[in-house]
Formats: sequence, structure tokens, C-alpha cells
Amino acid sequence: MKMLLLGVWTLLALIPCPGAAEELFQVSVHPNEALVEFGHSLTVNCSTTCPDPGPSGIETFLKKTQLSKGSQWKEFLLEDITEDSVLQCFFSCAGVQKDTVLDITMYQPPEQVILDLQPEWVAVDEAFTVTCHVPSVAPLQSLTLTLLQGDQELHRKDFLSLSLVSQRAEVTTTVRAHRDNDRRNFSCRAELDLSPHGGGLFHGSSATKQLRIFEFSQNPQIWVPSLLEVGKAEIVSCEVTRVFPAQEAVFRMFLEDQELSPFSSWREDAAWASATIQAMETGDQELTCLVSLGPVEQKTRKPVYVYSFPPPILEIEDAYPLAGTDVNVTCLGHVLTSPSPTLRLQGSPNHSAPGKPAWLLFTAREEDDGRTLSCEASLEVQGQRLVRTTESQLHVLYKPRFQESRCPGNQIWVEGMDQMLACIPEGNPTPALVCVWNGMIFDLDVPQKATQNHTGTYCCTATNPLGSVSKDITVIVQGLPEGISSSTIFIIIIFTLGMAVITVALYLNYQPCKGNSRKRMHRPREQSKGEESQFSDIRAEECHANLC
Repeated sequence: MKMLLLGVWTLLALIPCPGAAEELFQVSVHPNEALVEFGHSLTVNCSTTCPDPGPSGIETFLKKTQLSKGSQWKEFLLEDITEDSVLQCFFSCAGVQKDTVLDITMYQPPEQVILDLQPEWVAVDEAFTVTCHVPSVAPLQSLTLTLLQGDQELHRKDFLSLSLVSQRAEVTTTVRAHRDNDRRNFSCRAELDLSPHGGGLFHGSSATKQLRIFEFSQNPQIWVPSLLEVGKAEIVSCEVTRVFPAQEAVFRMFLEDQELSPFSSWREDAAWASATIQAMETGDQELTCLVSLGPVEQKTRKPVYVYSFPPPILEIEDAYPLAGTDVNVTCLGHVLTSPSPTLRLQGSPNHSAPGKPAWLLFTAREEDDGRTLSCEASLEVQGQRLVRTTESQLHVLYKPRFQESRCPGNQIWVEGMDQMLACIPEGNPTPALVCVWNGMIFDLDVPQKATQNHTGTYCCTATNPLGSVSKDITVIVQGLPEGISSSTIFIIIIFTLGMAVITVALYLNYQPCKGNSRKRMHRPREQSKGEESQFSDIRAEECHANLC
């Protein structure tokens, strides 16, 4: 009997109590850790080990939809996940409820990385700010932002500190500008490391931005004459120094409202521009030079005075007077000269008053032929004395004459050598020369081989439309002295020929104002030649009659 009772109790001990079994059930959720991209969905399975579960489900603020279920599990779809959340999965078994939680981490890759340079143009030694921010990225604790200058790292920032979680995904650094920063590329790199959450590494980069560095602290300098003559082209220039980069300096130049067309150049830290200026109005004006580089513009102005001062007017009552007649000369200021100039006429004993003409009256002499008359105008402009001069040549007409130096009365020839009669008359118009020997006209242009027969007197007559004059030239032909070698004779011949050539050249080139003089005489060329020929024949007959 005792043995029977012991077996019953042993059997009862081996049969599990229903309440105890229900207290040992488990609740689980799959996945046990969730990493979901922004806006995406997640499927969650919630299950239990309870053989006969009671009420069950999930608790979340996310939009959920039950997809399917079994006796011990339920599957849900969580949609449009835009932030981190905690999901609670629960089951009850025999009046006992158990739950488990699922941490859902939302991530958003750094698809847009924005770099900002402030300012884009920076003066040398000035500070500039480089800022990078990512408008949409999560989780922020997994983000690292790095600022780069070229390949060089300028600054790095992570967001691991909990105090920064609520802040923007932004990094800023300040840099002092140097010339070698010019045209350097700046960028920002973003890294989202999700490996602690079972994910991967996401990268994002900003667009590259270029920084411009400049130096431009000096005002431009203008180089222009303080006085400009109206209508006259002048070169003006504008220069800046200590400018960087000099080749990018832009010049604009103005004369009052007239914009010029400058041509610019540069070298090292200097830049300059030149332009042609031509003022068309008199009076005070202003030249402006405007230079711009990046965001900076420098302007310089310089006053100029524009004056009008044409050359004076020289009037000669008769520029071709006869010797012994009066010549009236007037020196006048030009009507466009402003203000009126002071005039001075060369040879005039007195200076004229400002704005008054100057006169000169004199009697023309033969020596005045070829004389240069000068009219000088002086003008005081802005403290500077300006001078303009007009010149004109006087041509005095006079009848022929013989000067002993140019037509010797006694000439010695050397027998056996080529000789020419040396005689050049003076006169205006240039006189024609005819020489008669032994009743015949002697050829003055062809050298003659001297013989004793050439000894004698030559009657030379110079004629122009104003008259004629005659002169006797005595030629003596001498024989060669004994003992003179042939080489000496050769030298003498060469010398004589040289003198002959010089004589002919002087005669042919002594033609002052021959054409103009003939025009003023109002005589036809053929008539003059006829008169000269007729006179030569008459003179030859006279010389023959008088045994010249």
C-alpha cells in the first residue's frame, strides 16, 4: 500500500503544472535590431513560445499594417519611417503578459553636402570663413565632416558628443588669406559610419569652390599733361602698384563723359593702361581713371585744361618784291587762339600788346633774297608760357650782277689741260649767261683743251627779265714749266677737272626760286629764250665791233 502511494506521488511530481508552464513562455521580435533608410518600410515578426497565447500585438507610433499571423506569431509592416523609434512586441499567456522591444534606427546618407566660402574674394592677410553643412543626414552621431584645401585637411569634426545631437550637421573654420591661397580649391567631405549599427560607410562630397585672393590698397596714379591742346592727340596713362593679381586689374578711363579705349599691361605687382585722348572743347575738364579688381574699385580724378593755340598768321604784302621797293609784313594771331596771344615779328623793334598784330616795314635789298621772316606768338596758359612760330621766305627780285669771287676778271689756264671758264652770275630770277670769244659764243658747259689760241678777252653777259650786265674776263694760257713730270701733269689735270666740275655744279645749282620767279614775271618761256638769244647775238656783234 505504501509502495502504491509513493508511485502516485512520484507520477504527480513528473506531470507539469499548467500555470508553471505558462509562466516560463518567451516573447521575441525579428529582426532584433533594425537599421532603416529614411522614408523606407520595415517588416517585423513578433512571436512567443506560449502554447496558447492570449491577447498580443505591437505598440508603435509608426504606421503599421498586420500582414499575417499564426497561433504563436504575428507579422507587421511598418511604413514611412522618418525617425528613430522603439517598437514594443507583447504577448499574454494564462493571464501573464510579457513584451520585448525593438530599437529602430533611421539613417539618411549625406547626399547633399554644401560648402560656403565667405567672402569669395578675400584681401591678403584678411580672414575668411569656410563652412560646410549637410541639410539632411542621420544619425548625426555617426557623421564626420572634413574641410579640405586641395588635398590638405583643414578641419575635421564629428558629432559623437550627446550635447551636439540636437545641433545642425555643420562645421566652420576660419583661415587667414595668403597669396598662395589664390585659386585654391576648397571642398567638404561627409562620412556616415553605420558599422556600429550593422550598416556600412556612406560618403558625400560638396562641389569644389575656388577662393580668390587679392591685394589692392593703392589708389591709381594718372599721368597726363596738365595742359591739352584742343584737337591734338595725346597719350595718357593710369597705373596702380602693389596690386595682385595684376593681370586681372580692369581699367576704365574717361574724359568728362567721353569713355576712352585703354590698352592695359602688367608686370609683377604693377598694372597700367594707356589711351589716346583728343579734347574737342576748350576749358577746364577732368580725366578719370577707374580700376577694379574683384569686389574692389578704386577711382582717381585729375583736372586738365584744354586750350586752343593754332600757329600765328604771317602775311607778306608781296613775297616777291623788287629790290629797292618797300615790303610790308604783318603778324596776326589766329582767330581760334584763346585767350589772345602776344605777337612778335622778327626784325620789328617793338613788341605788340596782347591781342594786337605786329608790323614790319622795310626796303627790300638784294641781300634780303632768301631771308626768313618769323612770326612768333606766345600765350600764357595756367602759368605756362607756350610759343608758336610761323615762318616764310622772302624772294627779292633783282637784275643780274657779277661778284669777283664767283666770276674772276683774270683767269690763268694751263696749256694742254682741259679748262672751263669760271663765271657764275647772281640775280633773281637766275640769269642766263652768254660769253663771246672772237665773235663766237663760247661753250661754257664743255671743257676746252687749252691752247695759246684761247688767250684773250671773253665778253660775258648775264641776263634775266629785269635787265642784263656784262663783264670782260681776261684769260691767259701759260705753257708747262720745264722739269714737270708726267705724274705732276696728271695731278694738275685731275685738279683742274675737279675745279671745272665744281664750277658747273655751282652754276647749275644756283637756281633760287627760278620757277616761281618766272611765273611772277608773267613772261612766256619761249619769249624769254628769244630775248636772250637776240641779246646774245647783239652782244656778240658789239663785242666783235669793239674787238672784244
